[in-house]
Amino acid sequence: MVRAGFLLSIFLSMALVPASARASDPDPWFGHDKFLHFSVSNGLAAGGYAVSSLFWEGRTERLIAGGSFSLALGAAKELYDMTGRGDPSWRDFTWDVIGTATGLALAWGIDELFFRSDARKPVEAAATPGGLAIRW
Repeated sequence: MVRAGFLLSIFLSMALVPASARASDPDPWFGHDKFLHFSVSNGLAAGGYAVSSLFWEGRTERLIAGGSFSLALGAAKELYDMTGRGDPSWRDFTWDVIGTATGLALAWGIDELFFRSDARKPVEAAATPGGLAIRW
């Protein structure tokens, strides 16, 4: 019984050694660099959505254009980092995707709030028997 307790204490102490010897994470999820990736992607996506409204009427096309623009630049930045001129990180690209989604949601929300599509305008329906008109 004493031997089992001794072996258990040795095993537990060996299990704790690697935990105390771990180095700090060189690429934290919430570092200053991640904030920059998020905010730049956010602005690029919203700006791409706004500029694409000059060329396309449909919101789907605007969302695709804004998202493609922002994600293409984010991917290009990570490919540039892979050439040895920076530190490539999939966490950076994750924040690019989150920033793009947030920017598109913001741009779409502003577009929906201030510039509603023609499909939402009131439509007058045919008159019903008795002269009652139904309006939407």
